[in-house]
Amino acid sequence: METVGHDGRTTAYRAVDDGDGPATLYVHGSGGTGRVWGNQYAPGGPTHPAAAVDLSGHGESDDIETGAGTETLSAYAADVVAVARATDADVLVGNSLGGAVALWTALETAWVPSALVLTGTGPTLPVFEGLREWLATDFERAVDFLHGEDRLFHDADPGVEERSREQMRATGQRVTRRDFLTCHTYDVADRLGEISVPTLALCGEYDTLTPLSYHERLAAEIPNAEFERISEAAHLAMLERPGAFNEAVRSFLDTADL
Repeated sequence: METVGHDGRTTAYRAVDDGDGPATLYVHGSGGTGRVWGNQYAPGGPTHPAAAVDLSGHGESDDIETGAGTETLSAYAADVVAVARATDADVLVGNSLGGAVALWTALETAWVPSALVLTGTGPTLPVFEGLREWLATDFERAVDFLHGEDRLFHDADPGVEERSREQMRATGQRVTRRDFLTCHTYDVADRLGEISVPTLALCGEYDTLTPLSYHERLAAEIPNAEFERISEAAHLAMLERPGAFNEAVRSFLDTADL
């Protein structure tokens, strides 16, 4: 684990420095940590050097005292910029909330990636009212709901699913709820035309949390973007179908010629 200090806090990240491809920084989603990207930053991933950030309040990173919404989104973007500069990252890959953070980083900060991969995400990320209520009052029910059929996973190995549940519990109710409420208020639908870098919108075939239509809109409205589907996967395609996910990212980056 490595760390970088910025804005009065310390942000942790995992990094693999070997390789001569575009340096890639992976950004996790709500309730997760950089460990969700283990199949991507490890040997056999799509490109190296590679790093995966723990956003503030997740994993080994210091927490923040921000309200859900733009304030938290901007703090997470600051985490990403700090790690990107520490690792000389060229490419941002973001899942779910991490995709929102990647877009917010490209739109709202002085650091701009050379390419984006947006997976399990969209220009808005509305959260089902029942889930918002359970996140406040019955966290275990919220965890169960998210791990229901064709939400986080389509047909994952039981061990993969259990580790996902354990990670969400470890992150905890307060931070996970803040993440989802931040998703619920996030909206860059009117700003997609401002994204100028090559972008891949990559969606699990069975993802009901952020369906195909979200990714098709990203691909249609970001000027230099394309859409691809990962079969037999849902929201966490990088965990459920890592080989197919890595090949899609590798092919995209080869075509982008970074």
